[in-house]
Amino acid sequence: MTILIGVLIVLLGLVAFVVSRPGKFRFERTAIVAAPPGRVFALVNDFHHWTTWSPWDKLDPNLQRSYSGASSGAGAGYAWVGNRKTGEGRMTIIECDAPARIDIKLEFIKPFAATNTTIFSFTPVNEGTRVTWAMDGENKSFMTKAFSAFGNMDKFIGRDFEKGLAAMKAEAERR
Repeated sequence: MTILIGVLIVLLGLVAFVVSRPGKFRFERTAIVAAPPGRVFALVNDFHHWTTWSPWDKLDPNLQRSYSGASSGAGAGYAWVGNRKTGEGRMTIIECDAPARIDIKLEFIKPFAATNTTIFSFTPVNEGTRVTWAMDGENKSFMTKAFSAFGNMDKFIGRDFEKGLAAMKAEAERR
């Protein structure tokens, strides 16, 4: 009986710990690209260009893509359906301030439902452009809070952002 009570106390403690985790999160990475802001901005502003730099596009050679709305800028939409590594989701550019900033509504459908905001900012610097890729969101469910409590989501997501920024840098500098 003492063991059962001890296990119950530990479980309640874990549940309390997970529930107390912050609901909001932000992941952010930055890179310097030796290209003018307009050139880098164009790679993000038109979803058709994402195949050249997106870290997730390479995960599924059979990824199904569809585009909707405007061809670029505010109102442009992109949806994907892929394998279990890429899942299913859609993005819509909700705000565009050329060539300084792009805000995107990011909706994951599978393997888990979530809606986040992705922000790209492009700042002129002596070396070219400082590109910042950020994602803001909320851990609304117990499971997402548990995952963030026991997994390093910043490292997990950040690694993909770093790969994407490196590919974006190579593509912008190649052009």
